[in-house]
Amino acid sequence: MTDTPVPAATPAPTAPAPHWTWPRTADGEWQVAGRPLSQVVDEIGTTPCYVYDRTRLASRAAELRAAFPPGVLLHYAIKANPMPALVGFMAGQVDGFDVASAGELRVALDAGMAREHVSFAGPGKQEAELRQAQAAGILVNLESFREVDLLARASERDGRPARVAVRVNLPFELKASGMKMSGGAKQFGVDAERVPELLGRIRDAGLAFEGFHCFAGSQNLRAEAIVEAQQRSYALVRGWLDLLPAPLRFLNLGGGFGIPYSERDPVLDTAPVFASLHDLATRAPADFGTQARLVVELGRYLVGEAGLYVCRVIDRKVSRDKTFLVTDGGMHQHLAASGNFGQVMRRNYPIAVNGMRGEREMASVVGPLCTPLDLLGDNVELGHAEPGDLVVVFQSGAYGRSASPRQFLGHPDVVEALI
Repeated sequence: MTDTPVPAATPAPTAPAPHWTWPRTADGEWQVAGRPLSQVVDEIGTTPCYVYDRTRLASRAAELRAAFPPGVLLHYAIKANPMPALVGFMAGQVDGFDVASAGELRVALDAGMAREHVSFAGPGKQEAELRQAQAAGILVNLESFREVDLLARASERDGRPARVAVRVNLPFELKASGMKMSGGAKQFGVDAERVPELLGRIRDAGLAFEGFHCFAGSQNLRAEAIVEAQQRSYALVRGWLDLLPAPLRFLNLGGGFGIPYSERDPVLDTAPVFASLHDLATRAPADFGTQARLVVELGRYLVGEAGLYVCRVIDRKVSRDKTFLVTDGGMHQHLAASGNFGQVMRRNYPIAVNGMRGEREMASVVGPLCTPLDLLGDNVELGHAEPGDLVVVFQSGAYGRSASPRQFLGHPDVVEALI
């Protein structure tokens, strides 16, 4: 790993360049929204901090919306980064939000997203959450027969039928996915073979059926796997048309678009994925009716490359010829970068020292916690760093602060800023 992280090979023209190739000032500082990182950190007032660049967020959303065909909606999965200011900004960049809890639902509604464009998924929705969703008038992705009964009772009390879609446990996996969420026995959704029965229950309960949610997996860098999942999901739903309680309005094809986290990772070639979406959008009016819309639900791909995690070196230690840069940040604030958030084999996130700091060296970047798991960079080549210097972890816009055990060992929380 070099101090100026670059991809190992030049990506194809159709693929976006990795966003960790952030610009630098003449003296080597990374820039955020055209400003030196040290200046941005001084404005925030403290380290560690997460810094999100709104110009990068807007650019990625605009790139996707320009490539999507008419009739395909772009949704943001709030679980990737629920920071209220960021969600509020994203409300103006996408067509809808997908939430996974009542807490995220409140963030979505506070951000100003229209209720008809908010959907709620999750395998363990509590009765109170379902009542909130029904009262708010958002779309609930049903994941069990129990949820039909609870929403029927809430609808009867309120006098309005709950809006529902069926989340399907697909009979196949998203190949090469970093996290598989379909195929085999899963806690997510309703097994495809039981969907006809569930559709009958929805009809009998008088709920307002609107569509399907087919989310096969996430963090995939193979376009052909994403295309296969989209096409097979579409074909599966097409086979249920005669069973629908009402005309199909939405078919959420999930997402799965991955981002590179190391120089060995390829950049996702989105051209085949966009071609597949154009194919499905062309067929959808004849298959499902002109009222139907296809939805692509993305989280990490929208925000992951627009964020930096910044911490400060507080000590420089040499132990038996190995250099350790001890920082004020660590796994309690960025669990994913430490390798403890689902990685089978730990790999370093792209990491660098801010500014030009003399000769390069091999060092490990660690945090202040009393555990050897508190590791942000293991034996990486960096610019020479001394106490007071800033260390930057790239690709940190998704599953950062909210996915970390921030109260572990009682250290201070981390600040977030949208620049």
